[in-house]
Amino acid sequence: MVSYLEYDRQPAIVLNPQYEILAANRAYQRQYGVQGQAHVGRKCYQVSHHYEVPCDQAGEHCPMKRATETQGADRVLHIHHTPRGPEHVDVELRPIFDRDAQIVAYVERLATVRGASARPSADGLVGRSQAFNEAMLSLQRVAPSMLPVLLLGESGTGKELFAHALHEASARAHGPFVIVDCSGITETLFESELFGFEKGAFTGATGRKHGLVETAQGGTLFLDEIGDVPLAIQVKLLRLIETGTFRRVGSTETQRADFRLVAATHKPLREMIEEGTFRADLYFRISAFPVHLPPVRERLDDLPILADSILQRVASGRPDVSRKMILSDEALALMRAYPWPGNIRELRNVIERASILTDDGVIRPEHLPEGFGAQIAVIPPAPFPLTPSAVRHLSTAALANIAAEFRGTRSELAAHLGMSERTLYRRLKTGSCQDKANSLS
Repeated sequence: MVSYLEYDRQPAIVLNPQYEILAANRAYQRQYGVQGQAHVGRKCYQVSHHYEVPCDQAGEHCPMKRATETQGADRVLHIHHTPRGPEHVDVELRPIFDRDAQIVAYVERLATVRGASARPSADGLVGRSQAFNEAMLSLQRVAPSMLPVLLLGESGTGKELFAHALHEASARAHGPFVIVDCSGITETLFESELFGFEKGAFTGATGRKHGLVETAQGGTLFLDEIGDVPLAIQVKLLRLIETGTFRRVGSTETQRADFRLVAATHKPLREMIEEGTFRADLYFRISAFPVHLPPVRERLDDLPILADSILQRVASGRPDVSRKMILSDEALALMRAYPWPGNIRELRNVIERASILTDDGVIRPEHLPEGFGAQIAVIPPAPFPLTPSAVRHLSTAALANIAAEFRGTRSELAAHLGMSERTLYRRLKTGSCQDKANSLS
């Protein structure tokens, strides 16, 4: 089996049902081994997560448990500890059966996800929360295909960055990534911008112009805010997608289109169909693979690295900043409790403003917008002071009592405590806290 895996270019390991790494191919040793050692003999969760218990006992999705239950393959996107630091890793695990149809081992193939960072980064997508990882796994699954992808989510959730990550993970990564801002083009100009035009097609057309569809040949065409496309243009857009052909304005010659379609919107397209403002046939063509992009309030665990990433970008663009800027615990606690209706865009504005107001590089509550605390979503009050040092020194018993008295969800309690939901889950699962953990849904 190991000899067979040596022909696999992706890192791969063999595990027994007790989570022990039995063998690893050279690709794994190069990418994840430490000083030439491939972690053979160690538990997989100790290597990948630095846990002392299997992933499912630490609040994670465990592919081995799922594969054992279904007697089939399982796939998940995890944050793994690697020699380069934490990274997003696409994990695919398949069971190996003996003659009696009993599982005797598992083969796990790993692929590092390049389109996102699990650490603060001045460029690209950043995140490590469960909601973020689920969106990234969906992109990883659909990227190798040619299916049209529809990115759904509130305004400011980073649709363009997700679309670019999908392009980079596809076989068309070498081709162009062309963005069409559907909300920024008037109806009269939409057709000529999309399909191009011939010389003399209309007043001012002094020469031939290639449209955005032609520019995207061999790559990805990203239709941002497709819900804003006028009905008259939706018909021509549908024909483009269905036939793969188009004509420049003023031309009778049919051109072949060769692009991967990715669309995005924050509008309720199904409701628009009922209202007659969006074509049902176009919707079903573009929504072959819908992906929900989570708002900030669903990925509060990402706030610290999102804030650090934004501060890195601020520092890179301001030569007057001579020191690293950080968020105080108090400011972070307020930000965790805020609903962020403007999502990443609003978060960036708040942090950039605060970075200007601070003199010592530490962003405190007074640097946040006026009335910021008053806009916090209504959540049942916590029966304890939100002092970070006090939270860190809470005993297991004290934390269990707080969980029993708190009237809210686990994510809300974690926000009040200023810790991640995963950390809270692990602490509540120790000792006599098991029942309390189960009661917080």
